[in-house]
Amino acid sequence: MQPYTGRFAPSPTGALHAGSLVAALASWLDARAHRGRWLVRIEDVDLARCVGGAQALILRQLAQCALLSDAPVLLQSQRAPLYRQALEQLLQRGCAYYCRCSRRDIALALLRLGHSRQRHAGPVYPGTCRNAGLHSDARPLACRLSVGAAPSDPTACGSGDLGRAAGAQHAPALVWHDRWLGVQSQDVQRAIGDFVLQRADGCYSYQLAVVVDDAAQGVSHVVRGADLADNTARQILLQRALGLATPQYLHSPLVLGANGEKLSKQNGACALDCSDPLPVLRQAAQVLGLAPSGDTLAEWLAAATAQWALRFTIPAA
Repeated sequence: MQPYTGRFAPSPTGALHAGSLVAALASWLDARAHRGRWLVRIEDVDLARCVGGAQALILRQLAQCALLSDAPVLLQSQRAPLYRQALEQLLQRGCAYYCRCSRRDIALALLRLGHSRQRHAGPVYPGTCRNAGLHSDARPLACRLSVGAAPSDPTACGSGDLGRAAGAQHAPALVWHDRWLGVQSQDVQRAIGDFVLQRADGCYSYQLAVVVDDAAQGVSHVVRGADLADNTARQILLQRALGLATPQYLHSPLVLGANGEKLSKQNGACALDCSDPLPVLRQAAQVLGLAPSGDTLAEWLAAATAQWALRFTIPAA
């Protein structure tokens, strides 16, 4: 059985708030309950979204709560060569292709096809550039995964003709088991379409970066907030296309804002004051259905770990 390695991977777009602390605590508890390693990774691949000082603040908040990484903190912004290597592998094997479509191009193509956009959902890419064979263009090119050409057998991705491979088949719905949510499935081709791996401005996508980094760090168990569950099928497709192992997944409950949507900076999330960590940790534990006792931080974390272990055991191989 692969040794347990978990991780918490915040984006430095602001301080930890009540919702992000729930995800941090859940991932830390799962690692400690199963005597594994817990890593912290800063997902700053999109530097334009990062806020100055946020990384240091997040690490300070975690330290105040005694949630400490078992290895040096990894920064995605320093790992572009690894992402490029993975992208080249996908391109060479016919699993990915270049795309010149702007958002307006995609919207017009969908309109011509009679597709309407659903609320809270992004446009489903119609595959406009899948057969174009683009290599250079006056306009910067994005790069997309060809979902129909990324089956469970990674050797079948390409055969020198991406267009025929991608256009001739429909990838079946992908099914996986979530340790909190149970059986999940998504038809990525119908729900999302061929998704972006690298934007036209050169920024690598979250999907590509997280898959490459999880594999490089040996992450065996991903514990994160339920808002990220929708990404799981895309990431499993990428793992298969790259010939990488798929971690086990657990998506923990969200903290909701006053409007009933996920708590975020946009709907009133406040930075946590973790100088007195027990009150904020107790609130996070309640969201996870835990009620540990303890007068000191160490006692409380030990009790929380024991409660988590009773609820979320990891079966032996």
